[in-house]
Amino acid sequence: MPHRVQAWAPQALAILRIVTALLFIEHGTMKLFGFPAGEQAMEISFFSLMGLAGVLEAVGGLLILVGLFTRTTAFILSGEMAVAYFMAHAAQGPYPALNQGDAAILFCFVFLYLVFAGPGAWSVDGTRRSSSGFTRPQVDSA
Repeated sequence: MPHRVQAWAPQALAILRIVTALLFIEHGTMKLFGFPAGEQAMEISFFSLMGLAGVLEAVGGLLILVGLFTRTTAFILSGEMAVAYFMAHAAQGPYPALNQGDAAILFCFVFLYLVFAGPGAWSVDGTRRSSSGFTRPQVDSA
């Protein structure tokens, strides 16, 4: 059974990457365009700290979604989420569920995981790597 499950790991990683990116893009579009409108919806200036965060979230989310420059983008976005947590959430209290920083923490660590794991299946990075003839050697964990 473990080998059958392991065979689907690249696709499961891709699903994690894609769903995370879609949720992350939504945070960026809320900051930049007020869409989707809701309790946290806001339109801010592109030339502010929140504007920079919105651009990183929207553009970085799109790059993660398609799996382009995944490791570099994920590294930058992981750092953005760490900074966001400590600047915007931690000052409101020590408990992430109460200071509304739990999403920032999750995004931070999912992106950090993508730095090391790569994009998984169904990515532009994977397509570029296979068309260039470069394949990363597989490490046997047994």
